[in-house]
Amino acid sequence: MKIRGTQRTKTRVQNRRGAVQVRAAASLGGGTPVRETSLLVVGATGTLGRQVVRRALDEGYDVRCLVRPRYTPADFLRDWGATTVRGDLTDPSSLPAALVGVHTIVDAATSRPEEPITKVDWEGKVALIQCAQAMGIQRYVFYSIHGCERHPEVPLMNIKKCTEEYLESSGLDYTVFRLCGFMQAIIQNYAVPILEEKTVWGTDDQTRTAYMDTQDIARLTMAAVRSENCSGKTMTLAGPRAFTVPEVIALCERFAGADANVSKVPVSVLRLARSVLNFFQWSGDAADRLAFAEVLSANEVFSASMEETYKLLGCDPSDTTLLEKYLQDYYTRILKKLKDVGGQSRQGDFYL
Repeated sequence: MKIRGTQRTKTRVQNRRGAVQVRAAASLGGGTPVRETSLLVVGATGTLGRQVVRRALDEGYDVRCLVRPRYTPADFLRDWGATTVRGDLTDPSSLPAALVGVHTIVDAATSRPEEPITKVDWEGKVALIQCAQAMGIQRYVFYSIHGCERHPEVPLMNIKKCTEEYLESSGLDYTVFRLCGFMQAIIQNYAVPILEEKTVWGTDDQTRTAYMDTQDIARLTMAAVRSENCSGKTMTLAGPRAFTVPEVIALCERFAGADANVSKVPVSVLRLARSVLNFFQWSGDAADRLAFAEVLSANEVFSASMEETYKLLGCDPSDTTLLEKYLQDYYTRILKKLKDVGGQSRQGDFYL
């Protein structure tokens, strides 16, 4: 399968990075027995990765975090009790040392907005998987996107599907979780802007997404790490109910006690913007991200039945957070903080 139209690029990446990793791993690995509780989280500072770190620590795992050089220190990971090691998926030579003594990798990494998607999400993941092979990693958990196999025209979804296939053919003991959407993203995109009387953006479609709290995703991830039943499995993780964007906005309005200033963007505008940006090499990655946005705004349903997944993981569906409860709790906390500090609501001339 091709990534961005070139199989040769894929082969060159694999050969070049694989050679570096195998040599480095051979000098560091040595086949030393490792504890099953030794866990490496890649992407540990992200929205999902940090929740996996916290959950694993709470369950008694020895957690190591691969952290890129960054302006903001990852001190909070060490404060929680994790160990941090410097490394970068775009630098394969930095990976083998981070994998020494590791039993399981949980790969929650993704590219930053300013980075080309292929740099981390394809080339970096190939490098990490090859290093895991060379180092004898015994379990690999990867996060993908629900429905990625249906949209090879969207670079990010194509990359996720290709990475799934590469991992499946690697010989590693793997588990793939296909995700639908994070509840945490609703806070940034809708909940906070509504409180601040800022514009929230929507589209003229009926796409439905079964959002899940990242804490629940982390809980189910660790259940999979403990279970042999999940070896070689690809599963979708979805919340109890799928919501449209207007339904999400209505929930935020109800719990915030405020009206949203909604600006709708027609899907046709997204398609036009993508086609225009594709004419310019410098804007290629912007066009890639718009392609993903277009899929999210095309009347699809990002959801799946979780009945068999809960049985496989040995987890109780009633423990999964409902979106209504998540948003209610969020607004209760934030409005209480505003009241405690004498904050003025921007929705009216009164104090909370």
